[in-house]
Amino acid sequence: MNAPDALAEVDAIVARARAAQARFEAGGSQALYDRAALAAGWAIMDPDRNRHLAELAVETTGLGNVPDKITKNHRKTLGLLRDISSARTYGVIKDDPATGITEIARPIGVIGAVVPSTNPGATPANNIINALKCGNAIVVSPSPKGVPTCEALLDYIHAEFDKAGIDRDLVQMIPGRGSKDKTQRLLEISDLIVVTGSQNNVRRAYTSGTPALAVGAGNVTVIVDSTADLAAAADKICASKTFDNATSCSSENSVVVLDAVYDAFVDEMARTGGALVRDETKVTDKLWVKGHLNPAAIARDADEMIAALGLENDVPAGTKYIAVESRGIGSDHPLSGEKLSRVLTVYRAADFDAAVRITRDIQLHQGRGHSVGIHTADDDHILTLAKAIPTSRVIVNQAHTFATGGAFTNGMPFSLSMGCGSWGGNSIDTNVHWRHFMQTTKIVREIPGHEPAPEEIFAGYWAEVGK
Repeated sequence: MNAPDALAEVDAIVARARAAQARFEAGGSQALYDRAALAAGWAIMDPDRNRHLAELAVETTGLGNVPDKITKNHRKTLGLLRDISSARTYGVIKDDPATGITEIARPIGVIGAVVPSTNPGATPANNIINALKCGNAIVVSPSPKGVPTCEALLDYIHAEFDKAGIDRDLVQMIPGRGSKDKTQRLLEISDLIVVTGSQNNVRRAYTSGTPALAVGAGNVTVIVDSTADLAAAADKICASKTFDNATSCSSENSVVVLDAVYDAFVDEMARTGGALVRDETKVTDKLWVKGHLNPAAIARDADEMIAALGLENDVPAGTKYIAVESRGIGSDHPLSGEKLSRVLTVYRAADFDAAVRITRDIQLHQGRGHSVGIHTADDDHILTLAKAIPTSRVIVNQAHTFATGGAFTNGMPFSLSMGCGSWGGNSIDTNVHWRHFMQTTKIVREIPGHEPAPEEIFAGYWAEVGK
């Protein structure tokens, strides 16, 4: 297909979506929006379909593992449906006599969603459910490797739509293997774009001329201080680091351990399957090939990764992840960045202040604005870390991968897309969630006036510095 025909194809898809959305809104109700969102949710949560999507994702992308993909598809979708179950997204959602303002929920229109190969089922499903809940249509642009999974997901959603009486054109995708030109066209002609994954796509989204929700790069650093429950911290870090073979942007990439508990924590890591490698060149020489992460090692099961790194004789049987000692931070020290693999960089800190400095330096190198973690029993340490680091989230005593994007045991919204604030070059510092997919019309009525005298406003200031 030549370029003009390819762009015309995107135009036609968005035109169908826009027409379907207009009909959806014109005949809208909270019950209709909820039914559409639930249809999309069941399309991925049905156990047989969930398994097929997980198997297809691993087969076609080579990233992650099937059991964890199944868990992710299920829990991320179930959590999102819980979050939105009581959300009001149609009609009058707020009426405040004190201000005289009535708010009416309004859809945004056609959402364009660019989704990564790391989560080719869960991420588009999350965006689709949020879009439908708020009365929108959505067009998904998957990464090339994620196309088969996205196609299967949409087939399942359309089958549920047929049962529920929902228009199929509300949920579409850019067909074929995808291209930068097609994605760019979608960015330009949608009403809102949501981008997860490639930072190149994030930059293109912000310069497209369309309102954008885009997220920053991850490179999670976690501190283990001298007050931490070391066994619990090691268990949580292992579970988080190995989940779906570290495909998540919330997977721990570095751990900073205080000197006072360093040796004891290394023992706890070993207990959970974390093998310490003290010579970092044994990892860097194989994890990067010609400046790029080795595809034979990233997002692989432990045995495959260990073989790709040539560490079979250096780590014990049953190793689940590699912990590599390092001191360097920055572009000349690739272990200080995101590794998309079961490789965790370990830094040793003399005290807590040193741990904070190391964590800050790592975040300034890569991952600023995303999130950091801490295992501690000291509330002052938590607050100190939160004030010192350019981050949107500080995850406390939790398995980072499971906590950052929402968990049933914390208050974060369920999401696979984490805004990183101005630190990460993003317009939001929250998890992308349903409220980002809705706008409101405000009816403004007159109320009794309240115009203060200047003295009411400036009295304290004048008393302090003079008039």
